[in-house]
Amino acid sequence: MHPLIPRLREARIIPVVRTSTAARAATAVAWLQEAGLRVFEITMTVPEAPALIRALAADPDLLVGAGTVADARMAEQCLDAGAKFIVAPWVDATLVAPVQDAGACLMLGALTPTEVRAAIAAGADVVKVFPASSVGGPAHVKALRSVFPDVVFCPTGGVDARNVPDYIAAGAAFVGMGGRLVDEALIAAGNRAAVQRAAEEALGIVRT
Repeated sequence: MHPLIPRLREARIIPVVRTSTAARAATAVAWLQEAGLRVFEITMTVPEAPALIRALAADPDLLVGAGTVADARMAEQCLDAGAKFIVAPWVDATLVAPVQDAGACLMLGALTPTEVRAAIAAGADVVKVFPASSVGGPAHVKALRSVFPDVVFCPTGGVDARNVPDYIAAGAAFVGMGGRLVDEALIAAGNRAAVQRAAEEALGIVRT
């Protein structure tokens, strides 16, 4: 097991930061950090994402990773910037070498048993079940878990505060939560209270 996995399990929730500007992404992280979150996935769809990862990784209280990583070259850029985990919503074996060389954690995406097996065979430390909600949600994770009891699953896509406990009960080690936490409309409007209220609700349910 990768040494970062216990910390990810403890966090339970990984905010998936996907915004149209780096400034909004940085604002989202700052507000969510104030609300008590410490682990963040910065997707490569955010403009100048590696530079943002570098800035965030300078904070020793944060564990920062990169999401939607398209290829090994992009992975290397993110790892050089300080990313501690690399996430792709598909199986890409070319990501394994740079991630392992950096000592980082690799999360590869899968939906079916065949894809889960391929992800693990490729060298994934975590299997990202994506998009989780559209293929059965917690019930789908439970079915995968019955076949792969030792695999670390992280469902993402349609996860919200209300269904996090269901995913954990189904066998997920932790979850990725995107738009339900990182609502760009609220960030653009400067509505810090609403963003932090959503984070506090999610954290409160998980801790309970």
